[in-house]
Amino acid sequence: MFKKEIISLIKKQGLDQSLIEAPKDPKLGDYAVPCFTLAKKYKKSPAEVAKSLKEKLKPSKSIEKIENHGPYLNFFIKKQILNKSIIETKPKTKKIKKTIVIDFSSPNIMKPFNIAHLRSTMIGNSLYKIHKHLGYKVVGVNHLGDWGTQFGKMIYAFEKWGNKTQLKKDPINYMLKLYVKFHNQAEKTPKLVDKGREWFSKLEKGDKKARLYWKQFKELSVKEYEKTYKRLNVKFDSWAGEAFYEQYLESTVKELKRKNLLKESEGALIVNLKKQNLAPCLIKKSDGSTLYATRDIATAIYRAKKYKFHKNLYVVDVRQSLHFQQFFKVLELSGYKWAKDCEHISFGMMNFKGLVMSTRKGRVVLLEKLLDESVDKVLKIIKKKNPNLKNKKKVAEQVGIGAIVFWDLSHDRVKDITFEWDKVLDFEGETAPYIQYTHARACSILRKAKNNYKPDYNKLIDEKERNLIKHISLFEESVQQAAKQYKPHVLAKYIYELAQKFNEFYNRCPCINIDDKQLSKARLNLVRKTKDTIKQGLELLGIDSPKEM
Repeated sequence: MFKKEIISLIKKQGLDQSLIEAPKDPKLGDYAVPCFTLAKKYKKSPAEVAKSLKEKLKPSKSIEKIENHGPYLNFFIKKQILNKSIIETKPKTKKIKKTIVIDFSSPNIMKPFNIAHLRSTMIGNSLYKIHKHLGYKVVGVNHLGDWGTQFGKMIYAFEKWGNKTQLKKDPINYMLKLYVKFHNQAEKTPKLVDKGREWFSKLEKGDKKARLYWKQFKELSVKEYEKTYKRLNVKFDSWAGEAFYEQYLESTVKELKRKNLLKESEGALIVNLKKQNLAPCLIKKSDGSTLYATRDIATAIYRAKKYKFHKNLYVVDVRQSLHFQQFFKVLELSGYKWAKDCEHISFGMMNFKGLVMSTRKGRVVLLEKLLDESVDKVLKIIKKKNPNLKNKKKVAEQVGIGAIVFWDLSHDRVKDITFEWDKVLDFEGETAPYIQYTHARACSILRKAKNNYKPDYNKLIDEKERNLIKHISLFEESVQQAAKQYKPHVLAKYIYELAQKFNEFYNRCPCINIDDKQLSKARLNLVRKTKDTIKQGLELLGIDSPKEM
């Protein structure tokens, strides 16, 4: 709103309107424009240019004054207009006619969710919500790992050691035990790996027995996963996993062959990427079985046709970087212009007490157990600090799970992270409990308030009030920045800082029981705006905001 007014003033002067920014120090105005680009044109220093332009420009309807500070032109918006606009205006989302496909979570069926799955699930979920908030049409895809040699291994393991009663009683954990047992035995008897490959080959060829096993394992897995997704506030638009694309694999291989990209190597089919300084991309094994690359190439082609995407994002850990480089390059060599719109949103590894996750070796921290433990810890804190709180269990669920999700998303996704309970559940640190408690405090203030006076926003002149208002005004900018970088931690940091600034404001500026009712109302409206902004920000991270704690 105010940027348009500033643009209309500076456009004729030749200043770059894209460089309008908010000064870090509120004393230097509400907006600033650097004059470096005009220094060469006028053969003057940027500071001299700023001084000259300041004398030419006249304040308009909403602009109170214009000052020059060094090489910057600084614009001050009239307080009543600025404060009212920020506190009372509800920004409208403009629909963007572009589709973003986000491939995230994507667990391998027959294995329980462990803490290693958390990053892809929550980073992808937040990016989904952020882009939707910005007006994009977003398609969230849970590209299940429901195909591959691991199913041959599991079928063999179940045939040899399986028990139907135990499978029905505790499907996921029982399948994990069989999977771990298979790999332990395979280390002693390497021939078992061949047995697993044989069963997967049967599965690919449509063997009825193999298909029945596969269907049963998948249905049991998905049923369990849905429970966890519900707790994490995660939803998908498509559950099409690797198996769905089986029908397109042969045509994909034929197309690569038709485009003269396939070469035979020791009985297998590859795409030679030596010229691209990459290892060869294996498309088909010597036994005729397909691989991840084959299925991912077929998947990308399908998505391009079905969704006509603007971006096709893959939220997968950094260890798979080479795989994505290879199959993206194959798509490019195949002549698909949209190949450049496929991006790997990589993230660092997660450790738990120094332990790197490995399902094969049975080194896993089950996510469901971790969530339960977090909720239990929060419930104990609530019972101690606020024993009269209603819906203790519901609030503990919201705070306990929110704590784990925020801890994950508050870190730059490209970095490795280590889980530490003391940091995750610190009610005074950079955590979800701290932010959620701030939201609850704002709700409490508003419940107690009784004020029907007209607000006077000119009276919001305290430094803490100004800092809070300015920070609220940067919400949409932080969301856009998080989307641009595909980094939810940008938004997480913003929300934490907002909670900090609110608490500073709250501790210095009483909102109720003061004589000046117009000031009281202005502050109460500021409290409400802060509460709504925190709630919206947490929602974009997939976290609930309790009204009481």
